[in-house]
Amino acid sequence: MALHRRAFLTGATAVGAAALTGLGTAAPASARTLGSQDWMAGLADSTPLQRMTIPGTHDSGATKGGLYVACQNTSIAQQLDSGIRFLDVRCRVTGGSFAIHHAAFFQDLMFGDVLVACWNFLAAHPSETVLMRVKQEYSEESDATFRAVFDDYLDHRGWRPLFRIADTLPASLGQARGKVVLLADNGGLPGLRYADGNVFDVQDDYNTEPFAKRGRIENQFRKAVQQPGKLFVNYVSTAAYMPPRWNSDRLNPQVHSFVDGGELAGRTGLGIVPMDFPNTRSGLVESLIRHN
Repeated sequence: MALHRRAFLTGATAVGAAALTGLGTAAPASARTLGSQDWMAGLADSTPLQRMTIPGTHDSGATKGGLYVACQNTSIAQQLDSGIRFLDVRCRVTGGSFAIHHAAFFQDLMFGDVLVACWNFLAAHPSETVLMRVKQEYSEESDATFRAVFDDYLDHRGWRPLFRIADTLPASLGQARGKVVLLADNGGLPGLRYADGNVFDVQDDYNTEPFAKRGRIENQFRKAVQQPGKLFVNYVSTAAYMPPRWNSDRLNPQVHSFVDGGELAGRTGLGIVPMDFPNTRSGLVESLIRHN
């Protein structure tokens, strides 16, 4: 199976090389009808990422494992098509590869599968960028081992052209278009440190009851508006007391109402907003996108 997967990814690299060569060149917004697949085309190249509102998913690959484990019910490709531009990717080191896990639960998904979805999406929509948090999950390998596996994906499996890897944020959206911007949540990975306090302001109270979490979410939105400068991350998800889906059924409508309310009217730069099951609240992702 591992050899078959490697052969497939090597073939995908060869087939897609020409497409990747052209990534990063966005068609002007006036030349296209903008929608959830290409909403970034409506923004100027000069737009700072810190002044954007970027819908995301929490534990993006976690679709399996039952009521208390699953955080999403759509694939990575479907998430990107729906307007999601931040992915939270959890990798277990196994057999020289990364398997996508949520805790002990394998998600029938490999890191290469995630990269294929991003590759195909960005080849079709080069105006876009994807910010990807990568962290180790359910394995305790050294940073050096985790880095060695990641480097194998980049160099032996041919994925380096897909990534934008640097120790700083892109200066503008134009520098990120057509690329996956790596947010490294592992000490061995190259690139920008996810949650570095000099760059990010993260609200991730993942074990807070939904009523209390709602207040923290709203306060993080207010902070993003009132104290711009950093890249704000505002997790809507919580695992407190109830399954993620039950919590999202309570929180997502409340967050949607706040985002559409008068307090945030006309505001941009709300930051990255990772959610559980965002597709179950019709219009939520689109409402966030409108804050750009």
